[in-house]
Amino acid sequence: MESEAYPKALQNAKFDRRILHHQGITLRGVVWDTLLASYLLNPDEGHSLDAMADRYFQIQTTSYKELVPKGQTIAVVPIADVAQYCGMDVHVTRRLVPVLGQELAQSPELEYLRAAVEQPLEPVLAAMEDQGVRIDTDYLGQLSQQLAQELDRLEALAHQAAGIPFNLASPKQLSTILFDNLGLDIKKSRKIKTGYSTDAAVLEKLSGDHPVVDYLLEHRTLAKLKSTYVDALPTLVHPQTQRIHTDFNQAVTATGRLSSSSPNLQNIPIRTPEGHRVREAFLAPSGHLIASADYSQIELRIMAHLSEDEALLNAFRHGLDVHRATAAEVFGVALDQVSSEQRRYAKVINFGLIYGMSSFGLARNLGIETKAAAASI
Repeated sequence: MESEAYPKALQNAKFDRRILHHQGITLRGVVWDTLLASYLLNPDEGHSLDAMADRYFQIQTTSYKELVPKGQTIAVVPIADVAQYCGMDVHVTRRLVPVLGQELAQSPELEYLRAAVEQPLEPVLAAMEDQGVRIDTDYLGQLSQQLAQELDRLEALAHQAAGIPFNLASPKQLSTILFDNLGLDIKKSRKIKTGYSTDAAVLEKLSGDHPVVDYLLEHRTLAKLKSTYVDALPTLVHPQTQRIHTDFNQAVTATGRLSSSSPNLQNIPIRTPEGHRVREAFLAPSGHLIASADYSQIELRIMAHLSEDEALLNAFRHGLDVHRATAAEVFGVALDQVSSEQRRYAKVINFGLIYGMSSFGLARNLGIETKAAAASI
């Protein structure tokens, strides 16, 4: 298992690598991962062994879920069932390699990605997951108390603005308050069983129509931050390592980027002061730093290349801040005269154009008239 001289093909090698690592075995010589090959060929399909066995060979395999009852992590399973499960795993993986290899051979670019990028990345991600990340649980405990106080304050303000106390988490009560008592525009909502919808999209449309709506939006944002990260992260610290060990998913997103789960560490908000405060809980060991790296305007570079837009190309050729350059063009001002608000405006326009945002969507995002948004587009 530890020898490079014995080439190996696995399904989801990262999982096996981590299991073996914790048994004192350093896995080497993995040259093929059927999970990664399937992902490159069909990013929108399922990449489990069950799904591929059915797709390529019309074989119905015994899944782990069938061996271990739902809700259990450990079960007494007859050895014959375990042997069949393990044997079928090996059998299907071995049969998949030449089939997937033949498909990849039709696309040299994808085969290059598999061999030069995805396959070598797998052990790196396994090491990152094993390493984990330190968090300051005491700091998060204090932050949780501060957010609880802020949530109480926002709730009191919402009650005051509405004129009566109500349950902020009750869609029915909220519908009555907003549309019956306060008479807000029902055209910005839709009819549901309990009255009118008060989901996030509806509240965003109603933003600015009444102070209670803005208090509700801020309350929801903070409540989600508190429950999803501030309160949840300390419970996920491993008792032995005192670190959080997320899963980096290499074969999930349709766009090719990594995702993170259990917990999702890639989705902590950064645009709000509270989001920044959550990020401050992540610590580097003594004598080390946490480094943050990102592609520089990758989508806009691709758009500049495909559109051959002279203004965009010029911005990149001369190393300009592309959002600032767009703002200078839109507002007709010099580069050094662009305000931070104008730059934010231009950034929303740039990304809105890439992803097909309508003038209505852009107007709502920027808080401007639809006619002005259409003119900007």
